[in-house]
Amino acid sequence: MTSAASTTDSTDAEPDAEQGPATEAAERPQPAWQRRLRRFGYSAPPRTGVEERLVPPYTGPGPRVWDALRVPAHRVAPLNRLLAWAGPLLVALVAGALRFWNLGRPDKVIFDETYYAKDAWALLHRGYEVNWPKDYNDEVIRLGSDVPLGTDAAYVVHPPIGKWVIALGEWMHGFTPFGWRFMTALLGTLSVLLLCRIGRRLFRSTFLGCLAGGLLAVDGLHFVMSRTALLDLVLMFFVLAAFGCLVVDRDWSRARLLAMLPVDDGLVRPDAEVAETARLGWRPWRIAAGVCLGLAFATKWNGLYILAAFALMSVLWDVGARRVAGAGRPYLSVLKRDVFPAFVSTVPVAIGTYVASWAGWIASDNGYFRNWANTEGKDSAWSFLPDWLRSLWHYEYEVYQFHIGLTSGHTYDSNPWSWLVLGRPVSYYYESPAPGKDGCPVDAGDKCAAEVLALGTPLLWWAACFAVAYALWRWALRRDWRAGAILCGIAAGYLPWFMYQQRTIFYFYAVVFVPFLCLAVAMMVGAILGPPGSTERRRIGGAVTAGVLVLLIVWNFIYFWPIYTGTPIPVDSWRARMWFDTWV
Repeated sequence: MTSAASTTDSTDAEPDAEQGPATEAAERPQPAWQRRLRRFGYSAPPRTGVEERLVPPYTGPGPRVWDALRVPAHRVAPLNRLLAWAGPLLVALVAGALRFWNLGRPDKVIFDETYYAKDAWALLHRGYEVNWPKDYNDEVIRLGSDVPLGTDAAYVVHPPIGKWVIALGEWMHGFTPFGWRFMTALLGTLSVLLLCRIGRRLFRSTFLGCLAGGLLAVDGLHFVMSRTALLDLVLMFFVLAAFGCLVVDRDWSRARLLAMLPVDDGLVRPDAEVAETARLGWRPWRIAAGVCLGLAFATKWNGLYILAAFALMSVLWDVGARRVAGAGRPYLSVLKRDVFPAFVSTVPVAIGTYVASWAGWIASDNGYFRNWANTEGKDSAWSFLPDWLRSLWHYEYEVYQFHIGLTSGHTYDSNPWSWLVLGRPVSYYYESPAPGKDGCPVDAGDKCAAEVLALGTPLLWWAACFAVAYALWRWALRRDWRAGAILCGIAAGYLPWFMYQQRTIFYFYAVVFVPFLCLAVAMMVGAILGPPGSTERRRIGGAVTAGVLVLLIVWNFIYFWPIYTGTPIPVDSWRARMWFDTWV
């Protein structure tokens, strides 16, 4: 096994432009600010070679593992390459089996599926959302794809991409609970695969990558959202995909920069002129990230905050790369060479993607506010713009006014301060079948409880609170870029909600940053396992501690399985799982 501290590229610390070999660089005195921070736990980064810091190698199981398995030395490298995909695929296969199992149950329209499943069906057949009769959910279940569909445009407050994604499942499997949940289950499964691969690239460890993906597979909130036709899981997928694209772009751009540096006696050396003037050219992964961020923004508007945070993070990564390569003024170099291409690759691409997501509404004649520019807005000073664009802008303005004014109370609304500790989960579905009916055991006593509760796996989330604190320490006092990247993902999905504490908001919005919580826990587990060179006793103790923690998280998911899936259980068993009054 390898630890999170086992890679050589834990920092982007600044080298001297004339730095010699690593042994000579290590003898240089530390700056005063570094010496002062040592009392708080700061540790100067190791002075490894430029090549290892720009493109660190991947780690794998130690030689003792291969010796114990009697694997010949010449087969170790091919097996490591095989495990790089076989491990993530296996974890994703397990996650998919869990998410697709009995996906059509409950055979009901649950929680906000009453909006998004119907809107998706209307988009599929009309190109825009329509109004539905009140209390029509039972008819939707009874008639399925034969349900009559109106033409009266509906006022909706979320962009269309998430609903188009749901509609794809309805197109393939019909207007049924399985059909409208199919794509969220698929994206939930694919997000586990993505996180395994992202974690592997982030930590340079297949084990830690698969651990992060495995933790996501057994998180209750991610699991429930993967089995419900809501927008937030779709948003989470595009955010995670964008993050993965940027991590790949980071490796790709650094490898290109490394190839431009001079080599002296087989040793790559920093060069100030190359580092400050090199143009990295076409960066397709950054453009792919821009598309994914546009799709996120076109699913829910809070994707805009994530776009801003990820764009800034990517530029700071360029600063670190040029600094390691020898740039004396890396910020100025990035300002001259990288900021404009980074902006063009993300912001205009994301905005273009967002506008394109409204194609169905633009092509329609009856969409809500579609003809505003020709009626109420015909005397606008902006009449030189296309009618569809002015109508869309007015629609967006009205939606913005709705969102900032949404303060009506709700039984399950919650303050973001309570999210990490699971203060107020959301019940999507609840029924009390009698013994012997609807799956309730005959010996259940008075009645059963069948609930779908959007609740994160408690032990995973509470461990994540410590993992976030560890990542903060690792980022601030170890200058670990990986911890900074994880914290950026959490902050971008979490902190903006603190600006809207008066607004009606829900805990399940937190699913957007759940993958980054899992990365933080995986990083903490890597530290528990111990750094390279640890004694046998330390490694065994770390492995036992980490193993117990992971097994407890898996057990916790299994324990709460009935209230994640709507499985009828005796009401006393249900009460035993309501650990806090606020969960009821």
